[in-house]
Amino acid sequence: MTLPYESATSGERALGEIQKLLRGFGCNKFGSMIDDGLGEVLVQFEYKGRPVSVKASIKGYAAAWLKEHPYNPSRTRSTRIQHERKAMDIASVAVYSILRDWIKGQITAIETGILTFEGAFLGQIMLPSGKTVLEHAEASSMLPAIEGPRGGVN
Repeated sequence: MTLPYESATSGERALGEIQKLLRGFGCNKFGSMIDDGLGEVLVQFEYKGRPVSVKASIKGYAAAWLKEHPYNPSRTRSTRIQHERKAMDIASVAVYSILRDWIKGQITAIETGILTFEGAFLGQIMLPSGKTVLEHAEASSMLPAIEGPRGGVN
């Protein structure tokens, strides 16, 4: 079985498409960053004075890819480290494409009246403290714990 987006090739091009989507929607102050230590991609922008920060886990996608494609020394011509590096390389491209599609979906939902801006990006809206609404809610134990692994877009 293949993992969605594991064959994506757009990577950096998807980042340009994200910027184009956000500008077309009226956003400004666009920026992006990769945090290699945390294994995250960060996309930030501002919409009508509301700063937004979207984080996506490269390590999370890589772990899912490794689960779908476990290392098998008898079938793989690489070392375990090379196999894990391949997972991170695939993940770093896939995450950009996932973010592009997710942001496009959120913007489309806003433009068609399905959601408000706040409804679409509530968890990613930044507070004056520098934390997102989601980070504040999690730190304040406002949300009940969910069993199982945590993943997704923050």
